[in-house]
Parts: sequence; C-alpha cells; structure tokens
Amino acid sequence: MAYWLMKSEPEVYGIDHLRREGTTLWDGIRNYQARNFMRSMVPGDLAFFYHSNTKPPGIVGLMEVIETHLVDPSQFDPASKYFDAAASPETPRWDCVRLRYRTTYPRMLSLDTLRQAFTPEALGVVKRGNRLSILPVPEATARRLETLLAAGPGET
Repeated sequence: MAYWLMKSEPEVYGIDHLRREGTTLWDGIRNYQARNFMRSMVPGDLAFFYHSNTKPPGIVGLMEVIETHLVDPSQFDPASKYFDAAASPETPRWDCVRLRYRTTYPRMLSLDTLRQAFTPEALGVVKRGNRLSILPVPEATARRLETLLAAGPGET
C-alpha cells in the first residue's frame, strides 16, 4: 500500500462533497507528472485529502483508491474546462482514479503546521512553489501525519 496527498479546492470539490457522495472519479488532472503518479496507484492505496487555494489550506480527510487506470471522460467533453482537443477515445491522454471516502479529520492540519513538522523531502506539499495536485507521501511521513491528525488541538 502506498500513500498520496491529493489537492482540491473545497469550493470546487471538497471533503464534504466526497462524504455525501461516498465515491468520486478524480478527473481533470492535466499535469503529466500528477497523471503519472495516478498511473502508479493501486486499489487499497490511501490518499490524504488536501484543501487547496483556501485560507488556510491543509489536510482535512482521508480517501481510499478503489479503481485505477480509468480513462478521464472530461478530456472528450467540449463543454468541460478539462477538454483536450488532442485526445480521442481511441488515443486518450488523461487518466483518473476512483476514490472512496474514509474519514474527515476532527481538525485540519494546516500548511503552516505541516511546514513546521516536515521537511520538503518528507512531505512535498511544504516545498515552496510546489503546484502538483497529486504527490506521493512516504510511509513514515504518512504514519506521522496520522498521529498528528489523531492528536487533539494543542497536542501536536
């Protein structure tokens, strides 16, 4: 099992959306490195749900990868902001995964808190200028994140 951090803007698709729906297709990824990270996911992997482009940004929940190597349907939809004119059903360019809601944490681990607790090597999201929406999380870092997320306020 591997661990990931996956970002989404809460106004576009947040942890509350996933909790209500139960599962979701994580589509619309248009960065090759992020896409390649998705291609290396397997069912059973866990992903920390990170709310981005909000004040404050941070980890708010946990998801489980349940299906992989799915073709992203948004690349074929001319009405979608993720439409890719170079993609076709015969030669798709973009993949996605299906995720299942696991939990919403009782408190957010903000980016500022993450920067205090982790180096950029241990947790890529704290690296200045990192814009990738999907990042691998080393197992030791994931275990420490789980401990921090389980701690009550002020116990970090």
